[in-house]
Amino acid sequence: MPKRVLQGVVVSDKNDKTIVVLVERRFTHPVMKKTVRRTKKYHAHDENNVAKSGDIVRIEECRPLSKNKTWMFVEKV
Repeated sequence: MPKRVLQGVVVSDKNDKTIVVLVERRFTHPVMKKTVRRTKKYHAHDENNVAKSGDIVRIEECRPLSKNKTWMFVEKV
C-alpha cells in the first residue's frame, strides 16, 4: 500500500528533530452543500532540523517513531 503524503504549514519547531504540521482539508458538507475546512496537527520527524516555523512542507507516513510521531518530513515546498 502506498504511503500517504500530506502538505501543511509548520506551526512549531521547538522540539529537537520534531516539527508540528497543521494540515487543512476541505470537503463539501453532505447536507449543507457548503465547503467546510477542517484542520489537524501532525507531529513529524525532521532528522536535520531543516524546517522552520511558517514553512510549507510535505510529510509522509512512516512506522511509529514515538508515541505521537508516525510521519516523516520529506521536503519544503
